Amino acid sequence: MTRIALVTGGTTGLGAAIAARLAKDGYTVVVTYYPGDARVIAGLAAWKKAMADAGYTVKAYPVDVSDFDSCITLAADVQAGVGPVDILVNNAGITADASFRKMTKTEWDAVMHTNLDSVFHVTKQFVEGMASRGFGRIISISSVNGQKGEFGQANYAAAKAGIIGFTKSVAAELAKKGVTVNAVAPGYVGTDMVAKIEPSILAGIVAKVPVGRLARPDEIAAVVAFLASDDAAFITGACIDANGGLYFR
Repeated sequence: MTRIALVTGGTTGLGAAIAARLAKDGYTVVVTYYPGDARVIAGLAAWKKAMADAGYTVKAYPVDVSDFDSCITLAADVQAGVGPVDILVNNAGITADASFRKMTKTEWDAVMHTNLDSVFHVTKQFVEGMASRGFGRIISISSVNGQKGEFGQANYAAAKAGIIGFTKSVAAELAKKGVTVNAVAPGYVGTDMVAKIEPSILAGIVAKVPVGRLARPDEIAAVVAFLASDDAAFITGACIDANGGLYFR
């Protein structure tokens, strides 16, 4: 049977590239989108058409990944409409940048709830099914800034660092169940989120990247696709860096 892959935040940016790559690789792909984001809703039809034009059939479900009950509903809907999830990609995320001295509690909470709490909320819904079937892939998108920190991103860096700790801990628990748990830590990727960075600041960031450019979304999607494959069965608890040499651990 074709394996089912779920990508949170899979209709835009890096998530859309991951969804397209997994669909290309033959998975049945399900994505989620946030129904409270007018920009995402406005682009949903165009995204569906682009996927159809590429020959991919992908189903999209609304969910607020920061809300546990919403994720319970998502899991029930996916199970009923598509089937049991074999591969989970925790990709959904936001930014709310500000220097820590100016950062508000609202900005802190929004990023922590969406970027870190969501990994618990969504993974919790599918992990038992994976373990009982003896196969699963849980792949979460961290960030180079979760490894090295970044000015104005105390909330984002903390959430992305938390994903790495989550990944290593859950990997240890599930290793004997046939479920691998890994993270990917991209550097700066050419997505709409990065495009919002002020041009002079972005130019300075690119200048620090040894390869001299931003990552293409499909390059990060290729790393995710490898971790989802049978070829990656012996890799668990890892965080794969894909940052163009911006940071070496």
